[in-house]
Amino acid sequence: MNPLPGYTLITPSDLHWRPSNLMKIPNADFLERTGSENLGARLWRLPPGSANTLHKHVRSEEFFFVLEGTGRMRVGDETLTVPKHGGVLVGPEPLRQVFNDTAEDVLWLIVGAPEELEFLKGSKSAVDLSKFYPVDPKQLPKELAGKTWPPAG
Repeated sequence: MNPLPGYTLITPSDLHWRPSNLMKIPNADFLERTGSENLGARLWRLPPGSANTLHKHVRSEEFFFVLEGTGRMRVGDETLTVPKHGGVLVGPEPLRQVFNDTAEDVLWLIVGAPEELEFLKGSKSAVDLSKFYPVDPKQLPKELAGKTWPPAG
């Protein structure tokens, strides 16, 4: 992987917020414009009653950091509560999912490295999504039983 020469300043006005593909969670990719092949970093704003995908990685470690609110996540069979300004480092293998069973939005910064080779621009590796989603990625944790997410439409 090629290291980035120099530096790139990213300001809030540079961020492009969009709903995620599967779960429709508002997110902004910090590093999409930098061309970094080594590191991914994204903000995720989880509304009450929502969850991100249940997933794992092939190579990437992920660091989950709560910027606002009280974070909730499952890692394997464990449910964790992460206070504001607290974090969790998860290796590639365990299934993980951030979710929000509180009444307030929760803002996460999720940083991963190294980038999964299959997702790099120009990669010749075929993407096998079953490596990242070995189970239904849209399943909700037990804490959101009876809720429906993502929203229809």
